[in-house]
Amino acid sequence: MINKRLLVKNLLAHNDENSFYDKKRFINIGEREGKAKFLKHVCALANSNPKNNSFIVVGVEDEDNTIVGTDFFDDSKIQNLVNAYLDNPPLISYENIPFPHLPDGKVVGLVTIRSNGKLCALRRNIWKYYGGSVFFRDGSISMPKVFDIEIKDTNSPLVAEIELHARNNIELTLNGVIDFLYNKHKDLEAHYKVFKEQFVVCWAGVTKKVKQPDRGGEKIYYSRVDIELINEQVRLFYSALDEVEVITDENSFSTTEYIQLGLNQQQKYYPLETVTITFNENGSYKIDSTLIFEPPQYDKKVLYHVYNTNNTLLEKIEKGMSLSPNERKDVINMPATYLICALNGFEDAREKLENYRWIVREYDRKVYESLKESLRVLRKVKYS
Repeated sequence: MINKRLLVKNLLAHNDENSFYDKKRFINIGEREGKAKFLKHVCALANSNPKNNSFIVVGVEDEDNTIVGTDFFDDSKIQNLVNAYLDNPPLISYENIPFPHLPDGKVVGLVTIRSNGKLCALRRNIWKYYGGSVFFRDGSISMPKVFDIEIKDTNSPLVAEIELHARNNIELTLNGVIDFLYNKHKDLEAHYKVFKEQFVVCWAGVTKKVKQPDRGGEKIYYSRVDIELINEQVRLFYSALDEVEVITDENSFSTTEYIQLGLNQQQKYYPLETVTITFNENGSYKIDSTLIFEPPQYDKKVLYHVYNTNNTLLEKIEKGMSLSPNERKDVINMPATYLICALNGFEDAREKLENYRWIVREYDRKVYESLKESLRVLRKVKYS
């Protein structure tokens, strides 16, 4: 079992970027340019390594390898994105790796790419890249190539050695559990559970118990949720806003995430996604995610008013104009109401969130965190 934090350290220690490894300060697949560049690198790494894993490390300064971290990224539909744009798409995963010195909510992203052994190419045009383009790694650069010979595998022994040096052990696992329970989340209710005598999952959050008279009991929800698979040092879930239900049995760990949506004071929790990790006796596990979200529908006339109000607020914030007390309250709800508009057919609402995110970040960090959550929901819906 590979400790992903050790794997990241070993990759960063291995000279510089090369034909099986790349590093990025951040990635942005919400915009066409960022999405296109990400797909180009995935395509190039898959073609350069037909028989072993390739990696992209996200949240690292390019000049000196300083680990600065990036926002937690929910990857559950990233394979759908790759499948939509690439022929012969590789298997891809995005994992969030916590590092002790990073602030809450910041992690290192680890993208693992596994070729299917066939030549990978862009399926259709995106940004300035044409459908049918094939990319290959030339040192640390992803370059377009014309292939007239069989792709050669030169990295398997080196990648195998790096992964071997990142193997987990009992000491690292125990230290990880203790750190999670007594250091990271000493102010929260924290739990751990061992599966199949091998895997340890820890989770923590603020507990809320809701009575269910019809079932003769109560339901437990968690907010400020953090969930980690300790053996691999992978953060499975992190949110300062949403509420999560956790269900475990002897073989699986399951979460159902709820998001709060509504207009004015009429707020309601909607189930968004269920993620289940199933652990096997042979030391493997599988993660399945199911989007169960049914967005609320509203009268279009009401939403036009909300949408136009939000647009006016953004313009005022961009120009540095002062806001009235009521307008400041509307700004707090702006990401969620833009989300409702986008889910009800207002195509420009998502673009507003993307284009103005940095302006909102400078204005109010809490509103910015809500904005990122709204974009995360839209990304899930889009690629499901």
